[in-house]
Parts: sequence; structure tokens; C-alpha cells
Amino acid sequence: MEKTSKLTALVFGSTGLTGSFLAELLSKDSRYERVIIFVRKEIKLYHGKIKQVVFNPDRIEEIKHEIVGDHLFCCLGSTIKKAGSKEAFFKVDHHLIIDIAKAAKANGIKVFSLISSIGASQKSSNFYLNTKGLTEEVLKSMDFDNLDILRPSMLLGLRSENRPLEEAGKVVFKALGKLMIGNFKKYRPIHAETVARAMIKVANQNQRIVILESDKIEETGSIPQI
Repeated sequence: MEKTSKLTALVFGSTGLTGSFLAELLSKDSRYERVIIFVRKEIKLYHGKIKQVVFNPDRIEEIKHEIVGDHLFCCLGSTIKKAGSKEAFFKVDHHLIIDIAKAAKANGIKVFSLISSIGASQKSSNFYLNTKGLTEEVLKSMDFDNLDILRPSMLLGLRSENRPLEEAGKVVFKALGKLMIGNFKKYRPIHAETVARAMIKVANQNQRIVILESDKIEETGSIPQI
């Protein structure tokens, strides 16, 4: 029987809501021998399989040699309010992601998986959604063997940062979730761990380009009932 080689996963945004679930799941997944997380400052590691690389987002070229592996998971994302301006938001949610993708492509990484947003479209008049859509389009043009784009709706789960309006919105949307059917099903809130599970699953399916809306992410990442 042919021995299956172990994989190396790389994660950007591992301290965020989805990224933290993703790093934990990858550390427990026997298919992955190494998990490399890229962080802006050193954090306490919780699993020996995980290596951390501290980097400056403005100088990706300094850690380009570390962006080597099999599957790259990009969970980076901000808000215009948190970033401080549209320009600062665009710098993270477009320029930084594309710079990482360019380094990954140059180093032969086959799978690039991105957390985008429901409603992302280059044609959107909304700056946030337009930025997400533009980033998606550039990634599509980069010819990865496997490009996975996940567009979750409002994420459920505990954040390390306080966003009171967002938390209030979660309560409302969670209550209304079961009423969202048909074309509105993809707007149901989704747990970040479910998104993380879906990322890992589609990364291992060797498809060319995969775009999952939130309802399909739910189907893909849900744990089967026994």
C-alpha cells in the first residue's frame, strides 16, 4: 500500500475567530504533520505540532521563505471601523492577502483557501463587499491548483475583542435563522468552527475553484449526526 505523505498547513489570521478554530482543528488532524501560523506577535502555543512565525504585514518579503507547504488558509479580515479608514482596510483585506498569495504561488503552494464574505462582488457599490470581491477576482487569476473561497454570513462564536453591536446582531439573526429559507437560507448566521471545518474539508478535495456560500459552508462543515 502506498504511504500517504503528511501535509503542511499554513494559517494567516490564526488569532481571529475562525482562524483560532482552524488552527486547533488542524493540530488534531492526522493528515497534517506541521501547522505553521503567522502572527504579528508571539503567542502561547498550545500544541507541539504548531510552529509560529512572527511577521510584519508591511514586509511580507522578509518571511517569504517561510511560506512553504501544501495548504494555505487565509482567515485575515478586518472592518473599516477597526482598521480606521477605507485605505487601511483595503491594505489588509486586499493588498496583504494578495501579497501572501503571490508568495505562496511563487513557492509552489497548491491550495489557497480564503475566508471572504457573503455578498462579496467586484460589482458591489458597498466598499467592504467590493474589496472582498476584487480580492477574489485577483486570486482567481493566479491559477492555483485549488482555490477555495468561502463566503460565510454572520459568524457565531466568542471573539477576543468586544463588538457590542455585532453581538446584538447575532442574537437577533440567530433567533430569526430558522425563518430564513429558500434564497434567504445563505443569510443564516453560522458558527466559526463550522467554517473552519469546511475549509479543511474542501482543501482536501482537489477541486479547481470552489466557491461556497454560507448555506453550503454549513452543509460542508457540519459534523454528521450519529
